[in-house]
Amino acid sequence: GLGVDKRHHSLVFTHAHNETSGFGFKVQRDGEAIFDTTGHVLVFEDQYLELTSNVAADANIYGLGESPNWFRRNPDNTTITLWNRDVADPFGENVYGSHAVYMELQSKSAKFHGCYLHNSHGMDVVLAPGTVQYRALGGTLDLYIFGGPTALDVIDQYTQLVGRPARIPYWALGFHNCRYGYTSVDEVNQVIANYSRARIPLEAAWTDIEYMDKTRDFTFDAVNYPVSEMKKQLDALHARGQKMVLITDPAIHVDDAYGTFVRGRDQDVFIKNADGSLYVGQVWPGYTVFPDWFAANTSEWWSDELQRYFDMLPIDGMWIDMNEPASFCTGSCGSNRPMNEEPTLPWLSTAPHRFINKTNRMLVPPYAINNHELELSDKTVETTAIHATGVTEYHVHNLYGHMESRATRDFLLAYRRNQRPFILSRSTFAGSGALVSHWTGDNMASWTDLHVSIASVFDFGIFGIPMVGADICGFYGNTTEELCARWMELGAFYPFSRSHNAKGLAPQEPYRWASVAKATRRALRVRYALLAYMYSAYQDSVDHGWPVARPLVFEFPSSQFASNDKQMLIGSSILVSPVLTQGARSVDAVFPTGRWYDWYTHAHINGHNTNVTLDAPLEHINVHIRGGSIVPTQRPEMTTRQVRQNDYELVVATSANGTATGQLYVDDGESFDTQHKWIDFS
Repeated sequence: GLGVDKRHHSLVFTHAHNETSGFGFKVQRDGEAIFDTTGHVLVFEDQYLELTSNVAADANIYGLGESPNWFRRNPDNTTITLWNRDVADPFGENVYGSHAVYMELQSKSAKFHGCYLHNSHGMDVVLAPGTVQYRALGGTLDLYIFGGPTALDVIDQYTQLVGRPARIPYWALGFHNCRYGYTSVDEVNQVIANYSRARIPLEAAWTDIEYMDKTRDFTFDAVNYPVSEMKKQLDALHARGQKMVLITDPAIHVDDAYGTFVRGRDQDVFIKNADGSLYVGQVWPGYTVFPDWFAANTSEWWSDELQRYFDMLPIDGMWIDMNEPASFCTGSCGSNRPMNEEPTLPWLSTAPHRFINKTNRMLVPPYAINNHELELSDKTVETTAIHATGVTEYHVHNLYGHMESRATRDFLLAYRRNQRPFILSRSTFAGSGALVSHWTGDNMASWTDLHVSIASVFDFGIFGIPMVGADICGFYGNTTEELCARWMELGAFYPFSRSHNAKGLAPQEPYRWASVAKATRRALRVRYALLAYMYSAYQDSVDHGWPVARPLVFEFPSSQFASNDKQMLIGSSILVSPVLTQGARSVDAVFPTGRWYDWYTHAHINGHNTNVTLDAPLEHINVHIRGGSIVPTQRPEMTTRQVRQNDYELVVATSANGTATGQLYVDDGESFDTQHKWIDFS
C-alpha cells in the first residue's frame, strides 16, 4: 500500500480455499506464521466485517485501543471496542480514540510483528484462546502486516504508513499545570506565583473552560478573565520563559448574538440532520452545533475564528477537548428549541432515555459492538447525522477529532510560519501523532489508575503518539498526599507531564503538601537534567516513530518481561521504577542482564533478569542508567529555557566490558527550518 516500503522484507503471502471455511490467507516471516486466517470464515457484509487470525496460545499481544487496561492484553478473554466516547476512563472500556493496530511478541522466536486494520467504523477486536478477531460495522478490510522483527521496527513500519510523530517545541517537555475550576485570572496568577515560591519548575500555565464567556469558544469572561488581564498574564509568563495554553472545544453555541455561530451558519459549516436542518446537540454552553470538517468552507471558517481569537490573545499552545465529538444529549435535542433556552444537564435530569428505533440500521446496526451505552449515538453526534459529502456520521464518527486536529494544526502552521505548534487533543485516530500530542483523559485519583497510566503511555507509543501523559494525581476524586507524591514522581517521567484535576475537588498542586513538594522537586530535577536526552529520544520518534517511554519488553524481548508495566524505560538508557502500591516504602524492580547504575549515587547493580528490592522513601523514585550508555545532561533549572543555557555534561555508564555509547540531538527547539546535528559519543 501507499507509504509502505516493500524492500528488504521477508514476508511471504499465500492463500487457499477451504471447503468449510472458504477463502483464507497466511502471512509468514522466515517460515513462521504471523497472520493466518485459514480455517476461519471471512465475513464481508454491508454493515458487518469479520476477519479472524490464528495466534499462539497465551499470545503476547499489545496495542488496540484507546482503552485503559494492562499493557499485555489478556489473550483469552478481551474485547477491545473502537468507538470514540466521552467517558471517564473506565477500565477495559472504549474511550476517546480509535487505533486498530496491535503488536505481538512471538515467544519462540522472540520477534515482534504488527497488524493494522485501516477502517474508521466502530469495531470490536476480540481476543480468545488461539485467535484474534476484527469485527467492524462497515467499510473495507484494508489490512497491513508489519514484519518487525523488533518492537521498534514494527512501530517504525507502522508510522511510515500512517505518519511520523510531529516535531514539538522544546518547551513542551517542561512541567505543566492545569485545573478545571480556577475561578479567575487572579487565582491562576497566584498558582503560578506559588510554584515559584515553592521552587518547583513550571513551564506552562493552562486554563480550562472557565476563562470563556459562558463557556463559548473564542471568548473571554469579562469579569473573571478579562482579556486585558489575560494579556498581562501572558506577558508575565513570557518574561520568565514560561508559556500559556488554553482549551477549545469543537461544539459551537447556538445564539444569533454569537459571531462564531452566525458566521459558521452563514458559511454552511455545521453538521446537518437528514432533513437538511442543523444538527443541534448539547455541550457546556447549552444547545450547540458541530463543525463539519467535510464541508468545503469549514477549514477556512475555523482558521478565521482562530485568527480572531489569537488576535485577542496570542497563546502558545492549544488544547482541543471534547472532540469525539461529545454531546450531552442523544440526538438533535436542540432542534426547534428557543435559542435562549438553557437545557438541563442530562446527569441532573430524571427524564428517561429516548425510545430506541431498532428498525433504523444506522442507529442500531445488526451487530452491537461492546460500547457500554444504550445506543451508539449516546454522548455523541447521532449516527444518522449528515456531512456535506453525504456520508453519515455512522461511517466517520471515529475521524472527528483527527480532522479537527488537522484543521487546527493547519491554522497554527500558517499563523506562526516555521514555528512548531503544540496541540494537545483528547480524541485521536491512526496518524494523529503527525498532528497532535495526547493525554489519557479523565482518570481517577486511585492507585489502580496510577498503575494503568504506564500501560496507557506504552499503548500510545505503539499508536505513533509518543508525546503522551496522564493527569498527574488524578482528574476525578480527591487525591491523597501519598498518592500525589508517588504520582508526581512517576509523572515527572511521562513524555507529556501535567498536573490536572476536576472542579469542586480538593486542590492538588504539588506545593500543597511539604512531602509532595519535596518529591516533585526531586523528580523534576532528574527530568530537567535529562531534557537534552529526552529531546534526543523524541527526535528518534520524529525520524523513526520510536516511543520515548518504552516497556522493558521492547528492549529485552522475552516472555520474562512480556507483562511488565510497572517500570518504564525513557529511551533505551533510563529505567524508572516507581512505587505503585499504597503504603510501600520499597519497590521490587526487575533488572535485565547487565549493569545498571543508580542515578543519584552511581552505585551499580549487576542485573540477572531478577527482581531487586530497592528502598523507596516517600520523596524518592528509583532511576537507573543502563550500563553501556552515555547520557547527555545539563544542570536543572526552573524553566527549559534556563536549562538550555547551561553547559552539557556526559554521564558515562560503562558496560561490564568498559564500553559505552550515546547520542545527542541539537537544534533550536522551535523552528522547522533550523540548523541541527546529531552528536555521537563513544
